[in-house]
Amino acid sequence: MKLLEVRDLRVRFGALEALRGLDFDLEEGRWLMLVGPNGAGKSTVVNAIAQGLRYEGTLRWRGQDLRRMRPGERARHIGVLAQRHAVGYAFTVEEVVRLGRYARAPGLFAREKADADGAEAVELALEQTGLGPLRAKSVLSLSGGELQRVFLAQLFAQDPELLILDEPANHLDMVYQKQTLTLLRAWLTRPGRAVLTVVHDLSLALAYGDEALLLDRGAAAAYGPVREALRPETLERVYGMDVAAWMRELLGVWGE
Repeated sequence: MKLLEVRDLRVRFGALEALRGLDFDLEEGRWLMLVGPNGAGKSTVVNAIAQGLRYEGTLRWRGQDLRRMRPGERARHIGVLAQRHAVGYAFTVEEVVRLGRYARAPGLFAREKADADGAEAVELALEQTGLGPLRAKSVLSLSGGELQRVFLAQLFAQDPELLILDEPANHLDMVYQKQTLTLLRAWLTRPGRAVLTVVHDLSLALAYGDEALLLDRGAAAAYGPVREALRPETLERVYGMDVAAWMRELLGVWGE
């Protein structure tokens, strides 16, 4: 089943055409990797789907135009993890994670019900992201990697059907990078879910992705099953270097 449909997506910033006629779908149970060089338009795609900027074209969620959905309704279906987080308040880790449940609240004054119904989801999100021991700490005291995990936990507590993640492993050390990506793969196994992830590390895209959309200066250079979309010859044309040879060279420093 198609969850997200993107047709002729175009974004302009003045005279700059940041996205040029993108078409892609995201089906239930699939993980789409959005890749490409810096400035290719990856984060612009994320911001358009999140309704954070003006765009031309059509974006549909389960056949419904995203423009016509109310923010609260979108938040029940689609969760977005940004690449950067500006935090200027001294909430605890647990309080920030609990904020993810407000997308599930039936009304503006439903805080108590949201807290009660979401307590289990919050506990599970804290456990999944390894934040239990930090639950009482102020988010102002956290490292960049810890803060990234807090907002990922908030997203898990929100429990949407589609996760859109802009560099989810950004700032994470190797232990939590592996844990996060493995956790996302497990999260995806439940019915009615899908993941769209912006990544720079092509090895991660190949290891975890089902499909890939390779962007080049705002246009689709390749789209399809991940190993077909990220063929060495296509990557070389887009990146201007033999990417596959470079990755093998890096792997070679570990020896046998």
